Amino acid sequence: MKTEVGIIGGGPSGLLLAQLLHRQGIGTVLLEKHTREYVLSRIRAGVLEHGFAKLMREAGVGERMDREGQIHDGIFIAHGGVRERVDLKGLTGGNSVIVYGQTELTRDLYDGRDRMQGTVIHEAQDVTPHDLDTPRPYLTFRKDGESVRVDCDFIAGCDGFHGVSRRSIPPERLSEYERVYPFGWLGVLSRTPPVSPELIYATHERGFALCSLRSPTLSRYYIQVPLSDSVDDWPDERFFDELKRRLPPDVAAAMVTGPSIEKSIAPLRAYVAEPMRHGRLFLAGDAAHIVPPTGARGLNSAASDVYYLYHALLDHYQRGDDSGLDGYSERALARVWKGQRFSWWMTSLLHRFPDASPYDRRMQAIELTYLFSSRAALASLAENYVGLPF
Repeated sequence: MKTEVGIIGGGPSGLLLAQLLHRQGIGTVLLEKHTREYVLSRIRAGVLEHGFAKLMREAGVGERMDREGQIHDGIFIAHGGVRERVDLKGLTGGNSVIVYGQTELTRDLYDGRDRMQGTVIHEAQDVTPHDLDTPRPYLTFRKDGESVRVDCDFIAGCDGFHGVSRRSIPPERLSEYERVYPFGWLGVLSRTPPVSPELIYATHERGFALCSLRSPTLSRYYIQVPLSDSVDDWPDERFFDELKRRLPPDVAAAMVTGPSIEKSIAPLRAYVAEPMRHGRLFLAGDAAHIVPPTGARGLNSAASDVYYLYHALLDHYQRGDDSGLDGYSERALARVWKGQRFSWWMTSLLHRFPDASPYDRRMQAIELTYLFSSRAALASLAENYVGLPF
């Protein structure tokens, strides 16, 4: 088997890159170790910055997103028992975000691959990159008991934090930066009308909370919990009682509760690997970096990588210009670290840290007071939330 770009990982990053390249006549083979049903069963965030939405349209898979996605022109931050709105559109000159579930986005990308008869191989086991430092890299994998080889010009590692791509880079060539937070997010999905048409981020002495949504009939709620907790510790009634305690009284009173249809705890951590290129291997998305979900940067940072890598590959194949490939890691990391900074700031601002001193807690309160007293501070939050320019 031979192609121009071999892609490891069938999540949104790999699918989006494959779709964009295919539409430009650049061949791809995408390898995914799980079934399509498994990939589509993963519940993830769904706040898309305007740049990501443009990429989906360029990939020819944005129609349903534009039809069913919810445009949000603002968010709320609740503190001290009140809600204050951040006018994203007004503060950024017209930009906003789209709330559209990652599962639906991934489904659209799969449908796009099917329409173009793109090569997506599921249940590809033991995927291994080879000869990355040479002009002729290749991939091997097992499928239905047989060994298969894919010769390619380049390899894109879009296979997540636990994938093989980053582990294929010699450790001595990789610098890793990490922070593990001492808490997690307990998330509940319920078939209930959302309590607010726009997201509510809440900080409270009992901990952080978030009121999000997937559709007009599907709500997604989160609360900060210790890492020692398990899902079994949080039956639905206890969860919603605790969520209401952390929200302003008017929001709590308006909330419609119902049985959870999905419940999980996600630890919060930040991680960056440098560089994002090794020879002919290019990392993208969670394979190179992860962020706490507080600033809605994870999926959007992955799309940013895809943007830079896609255009670099276009320059190579259409113009014989390798400057984009040579500068990919530096350009991608510059935006990645800005996303890390924003997520770190939002997480530090809104959560309760178990080792925080009275001084630390006072500084959080003052930071919030300053934020809503300064248009410049609000504009900084807004421009990061809707997405910095590529």
